[in-house]
This record gives sequence, C-alpha cells and structure tokens, in this order.
Amino acid sequence: MPLIPEEPQIPESAQGPRVTPAAGRTAPTPRPVPGPRSAATPRPGHPGPGPARPAPRPTPAPPAAVRPAGRTQQENRSAAQLQLIPTPVDGALDAADEAVDLLLDSGRAPGDILVLATGEQHPWAAHELSFGEAVYWAQHDAGDDVFFAHASKIDRCASRPVVVVAVNGGIDDSTARALSVARERAGALLIACGDPQTINSVLGAGA
Repeated sequence: MPLIPEEPQIPESAQGPRVTPAAGRTAPTPRPVPGPRSAATPRPGHPGPGPARPAPRPTPAPPAAVRPAGRTQQENRSAAQLQLIPTPVDGALDAADEAVDLLLDSGRAPGDILVLATGEQHPWAAHELSFGEAVYWAQHDAGDDVFFAHASKIDRCASRPVVVVAVNGGIDDSTARALSVARERAGALLIACGDPQTINSVLGAGA
C-alpha cells in the first residue's frame, strides 16, 4: 500500500506578516450594504411619515377696482341692507374708518365704497379738497378708490354698492334727507355709524 506523503507544514514565519491592530484602535466593522427601502419604512433617526399636509389655498386674485356694471345693477334691484354701528357723535368718523377696513379685508373693492360725513368733514376729504375741487371730484369720477364726501354733496355722488355714513353731527332736515338719499345710493349695503335712535328716527325702525 503506497504511503501518502504528508502535507508540508509551513512555519509561521513563512505565512507573511500579521496585521496587528494599533493600540487603542479597533478594527473597522464592515458596513452592511443597504437594501431597497420601502416608502413606508422610516429612515433611521427620523419619524415616520406624518399626516398629509393640506393642499395650499390658492391665492385669490385681487378684486377689480371697479365691479362690472352688471353686478352693480343687480345689487341695485333690491333695497340696500341697513347696518347700524352704535357710537357717540365724536366717534362716528373712527367707526366709519373701521367699517371701511373691515369691508376691504372681506374682499370689497375700494371703488365699491362711498363714505359720507354729516358733520365735520372727513380728514381725507379735507386734505384732497385743498388741491382743488376739480382734482377732488376727478377721483370720485375715476371710481377706483374709497371716496369720502360730505353728506351735503350726496346729490353729486354716484351710486356705489356700499355707502358708509358717519352721523357725526346733529340731525337737521338736510342731514335727514342725506341719510335717505344715501340709502338710495347704496346698491347692497348702507352702514350708518352714530346713535341708533337718531338714525332710526330718520330711516325708520323697521328699515
């Protein structure tokens, strides 16, 4: 029976240099190769998918300076709604300004609004009149901004969807007539700022 030669033994010195990790350092651990991640699996260190965000609201287009004539005519077909804002005489102008701000914030176009004062002139009107009546009334005719006038000039003012009246003076015959005409000029809404009893005595409690 033939003898199988034994495998030669390789001495340790012939096996090549050993790699000994440096003192204080550990051998790097091989990084696993990431597999495909499903959409439902959250990333490490990050929370899972939260609730879907609501779709952003579309930015409304700025209202046109002057509304189409068709809508104004439609609003004029029905009687204007009356809204009373109780306020003392000396606070009527401020209340009217606040009402205008609310109207603009709600989407009303500036050209939709006419503001009348029965007593002292509104500061804006007084300032604009200092440049001459021609320039002042040209702004009214342009119809692209809020217009302020004295109630005594109601006959010269064109109809607008909203008329705000600051009852900042006593009620006499001319003021009472101005309030009545203001309601006719208002296509959709008449806002009267002042003493409710005084205003109702002119326009009627059931108005």
